[in-house]
Amino acid sequence: MSNNKNNFEGDLDEFVKKLFGNKKDSKTVKETTPKNEENLNASNSDHSSNKGPTPIKKTKKPLNIKQWVTSAIILTVVFATLIVVLANLYVVKENEYKVVRQFGEVVKYESEPGLHMKIPFIQSVTTLPSNLMTHDMTEEEISTKDKKRIIIDNYTIWRVTDPKALISNAGQLLNAENRMEELIYSALRTEFGQTDYGDIINEKTSERGSINDRVTQRVNELITSSNFGIEVIDVRIRRTDLPEENEQSVYTRMISERQSIAQKYLSEGDAAKQSGDAKTDQEVQVMLATANKEAAVIRSEGEAEAAQIYNAAYSKDPEFYSLFRTLESYKKTIGDETMIIIPSDSPYAKLLSGQIE
Repeated sequence: MSNNKNNFEGDLDEFVKKLFGNKKDSKTVKETTPKNEENLNASNSDHSSNKGPTPIKKTKKPLNIKQWVTSAIILTVVFATLIVVLANLYVVKENEYKVVRQFGEVVKYESEPGLHMKIPFIQSVTTLPSNLMTHDMTEEEISTKDKKRIIIDNYTIWRVTDPKALISNAGQLLNAENRMEELIYSALRTEFGQTDYGDIINEKTSERGSINDRVTQRVNELITSSNFGIEVIDVRIRRTDLPEENEQSVYTRMISERQSIAQKYLSEGDAAKQSGDAKTDQEVQVMLATANKEAAVIRSEGEAEAAQIYNAAYSKDPEFYSLFRTLESYKKTIGDETMIIIPSDSPYAKLLSGQIE
């Protein structure tokens, strides 16, 4: 053992020859790095204490770098192609337009739902809605025909009809909305400038409906001439308000006008009442006069008939008639407090005193 150790320290090749006994193994040992030699020295020192031989690891085959680079390039190209294809596919949905632009210029637009593709890096896609849209307009102050200042609040229902014309002439949807709002207020100023304030707020004779129709027609004419690619379906006035500084004066004037109208109605009512009362009184007087006349005629006829009856009856017994007349006179001349002074020898006194039977 001591001799092998000395030989190892002196000559590594001799130690390997003695240990393995062939040149092939010694050649493999020679190709090891200095670091491996140190490890081998350490292992041999341990081997000197162990009786078995130490196995030597075989080297791995070198990697084929060229093959790996080629595979990586192919995978990269395939992946990049897939990304480019997917990035240039676009989907057209319901109720929307897809506008394809090439170098900023519109070349086409798609409105049918489906999957489409654009040219990579050259064309771009812009989305525009194709359904009906509502645009709430900002409040504006407008003068009426009678120089009244009112604040108009309205809304508009509209849609895109030609995306190519919209992009070419308006640039984007917001610009088209702003231009549409300007045209609507221009038409509203023209219409309200020809209408009195009372005709606008009066519920019975309000002209809001006809104003809305005329404004819609006028705005569509202006939009068509400008070729903005949009259509206004309807313009509606939501409410009309007065400026704050004019509200109180207008309210006061409205109250005064309503009071004047109420007073006029009251006066007309009083006049109609008096006329009706006078006519009724006249009719009553005529009816009473006619009734009195008829009653007088009937009464006179009755009295005449009664006189005839009395005469016929009295002529049959004059003495009874005389007595009856005397008794009738008693009813009228003698009362509860009546004082009668007559001679005691008069027939009337004798009759009252019972001297005459």
